[in-house]
Amino acid sequence: MGAYFGTDGIRGVAGDLLTPEFAVQVGRAAAVVLAQKAGPHPLFVIGRDTRLSGPMLEAALTAGLTSGGGRVEIAGVIPTPGLASLVHQRGADAGVVISASHNPFADNGIKFFSSAGTKLSDEEEAEIEAHIQHHDLQSLAGADFGSAEQLEGAVEGYVWDVVKRIPLDLSGMRIALDCANGAMHLAAPLALEESGAQVTVLFDQPDGTNINAGCGSTHMAALQKVVADDGFDLGLAFDGDGDRVLAVDAAGNLVDGDFIIAILAKHLKAQGKLRSDTVVTTVMTNLGFHLAMEREGIEAIITAVGDRYVVAEMLKGDYLLGGEQSGHIINRDVSTTGDGLATSLLLLQALRQMDVPLAEAATVMERLPQRLVNVRVRDLGELDGAAAVWAAVDAETRRLDGTGRVLVRPSGTEPLVRVMAEAPTQDDVDAACARIVAVVEEHLT
Repeated sequence: MGAYFGTDGIRGVAGDLLTPEFAVQVGRAAAVVLAQKAGPHPLFVIGRDTRLSGPMLEAALTAGLTSGGGRVEIAGVIPTPGLASLVHQRGADAGVVISASHNPFADNGIKFFSSAGTKLSDEEEAEIEAHIQHHDLQSLAGADFGSAEQLEGAVEGYVWDVVKRIPLDLSGMRIALDCANGAMHLAAPLALEESGAQVTVLFDQPDGTNINAGCGSTHMAALQKVVADDGFDLGLAFDGDGDRVLAVDAAGNLVDGDFIIAILAKHLKAQGKLRSDTVVTTVMTNLGFHLAMEREGIEAIITAVGDRYVVAEMLKGDYLLGGEQSGHIINRDVSTTGDGLATSLLLLQALRQMDVPLAEAATVMERLPQRLVNVRVRDLGELDGAAAVWAAVDAETRRLDGTGRVLVRPSGTEPLVRVMAEAPTQDDVDAACARIVAVVEEHLT
């Protein structure tokens, strides 16, 4: 990670790191870096989620981009995958999303997409960072300024594109949607209704401060209760910017990203469409998933956490399917980045074609007990040299003796150390986590 860019762009508290002045600098630096590659007046498409700070940062980024010579098309509130798709549709040189994904409303972020609709490379982000840090960019003047205009119908264009790519008839299905009071609040209901489903929508009234607040893919309880109590076939929950989705079966049981990838992989292989019979996942993927893929004759390649690393491996090996337990899932036939809406339709298409309910499809794997604990620390940079923490990790690994695993890693978006354990029983998991968390708290908080 760089000084500003983490695993998912630049992220922080709006008004702290992410001030209007900083956003102007980021925009101007991006315009200069892209002009070196694409020529003068590169075209940027900007989108955002529903956070209160979004319009402020949108205006500041637009000012920075145009003062650096960039042309800007402003899409307004749109899911992140919609913006990525829009970059390609508009023939833009880059896209910019203003969002902090699943984080609370006070946070925000800036992430860039290339002309191909994928995240910028580490090298390109480093170039932008270098310009910001050296304060070596001056505003252009006169005819060298860029321009800005509003882009109409961006959300509808994204929806029609996804529906066209994944045609299906959902007539007779009752589906509950949790839109996290975020960027998917218009797109998801429109797409599911267009496909014929009877849709009930929860958390689709964003007010700038309620994004991800007790709802969405990080807070599933409300959706689980509604689905189980009211007789829905299933439920789908998005995160604030719409690049993740998790599901709930008719009994209210959580079906996370590991299960969704396993269902899609098995179905694609049965159709002869899973390239090289391989999927790409991360170190956070449950061991139960790997056991299931072995049984199905599917290879699982493991990357670091972050959909950018999953996509990079997919491109390297020309693999079709990959993703994360959190619900970032990519099928390269229909999307270039994690897309909660496309994943939802692909899952529903698979269920229709297999003619089974979600609960039955999810029996493809059995989840090993797993626990993830986030510990807020004073300085993430101290983790690498924290000998006591790594000694604790080694001790727990020896204690599990191949029946489970532990993983300690820094968050790419927040000052958190993530401690994860898997083991045959929940008691084993809880105990392993508790012992490591205690050491992290003693030495890093």
